[in-house]
Amino acid sequence: MKKKQNKETKNSILVGGQAVMEGVMMRTPKAYATAVRNPQGAIVTERKPFTSLAKKKKIYGWPVIRGFVSMIESLKIGMETLNFSADIAYPEEAAKEKKLGSKITSWLSTLFAFVLALVLFMIAPMWITEKLFGLRDSAALFNISAGFFRILFFLLYLVIISMLKDVRRLFAYHGAEHKTIYAFESGEELTTENIKKYSRFHPRCGTSFLFITMINIIILYAVLDALVMHIFQTQLTIQLRLLYHLPFIPVVMGVGYEVLKFSSRNLDKWYVAWMSKPGLWLQRITTRKPEDGMIECAVAALKTGFGDEWDLYRGGTFVAEAIE
Repeated sequence: MKKKQNKETKNSILVGGQAVMEGVMMRTPKAYATAVRNPQGAIVTERKPFTSLAKKKKIYGWPVIRGFVSMIESLKIGMETLNFSADIAYPEEAAKEKKLGSKITSWLSTLFAFVLALVLFMIAPMWITEKLFGLRDSAALFNISAGFFRILFFLLYLVIISMLKDVRRLFAYHGAEHKTIYAFESGEELTTENIKKYSRFHPRCGTSFLFITMINIIILYAVLDALVMHIFQTQLTIQLRLLYHLPFIPVVMGVGYEVLKFSSRNLDKWYVAWMSKPGLWLQRITTRKPEDGMIECAVAALKTGFGDEWDLYRGGTFVAEAIE
């Protein structure tokens, strides 16, 4: 006779998310959900089933490749959920932005942001290193110097935007997301009081990923430059470096994903804990202490993400119904 019994697997269920306008998005194993507080004070939720390409096709699940695929998927989901949150949190402003003129302005703003990022984090560090310090002939010294200025500009950028009122509020929702995930992974009942006692700094945060990526850029670009200089016996210029540095970004992202994945599963090792500290320090800027209502949004997003299967997930583990 067949009977059902509950058993708890040893594999942890990893969830992630991001802060959105007046809310939180959470990604669960089978879906992602967004919870946003509208102007009337009610929480509006939206859930969409999701399966990564890495699980659909074997090649997309290969190391490094899966990291780049994950980044593209995260960007797509991030933009989609940000638009949803804007529609709910600021309906009047969102309606205005849907007009043709506003759409053109939005596209131009996006283009400007891309160009600014390219100048600030790629061209300017290279220019300072080559023109002001004259470090052109050594691949290692050039990329260490450029990497230093890249990290410096990134820190200055975060500090400056953290002074904006709307960004400070976004960072507080970021803190709510981290605290809620920590409480879930620790097996806590997700009440506001339980969640508030957890840290707002989480090792799997996207901020940590960005920092790891910047370190990877220093190492990988130094190796790449050395190879190009050795093979072609040529002196590298900023234009030439950009020609092959930019297409190499997907590889850098893929390696960064693998490092973050490894570190998140091995935090008990001292060297991994040491490596993760810079990313955690950065979160002192990108997260803030959340209000109770922000935590409620994070919990709503997490529960909505699991949907009807919420009761099967406890303390970051899966309680399966096994057939004997």
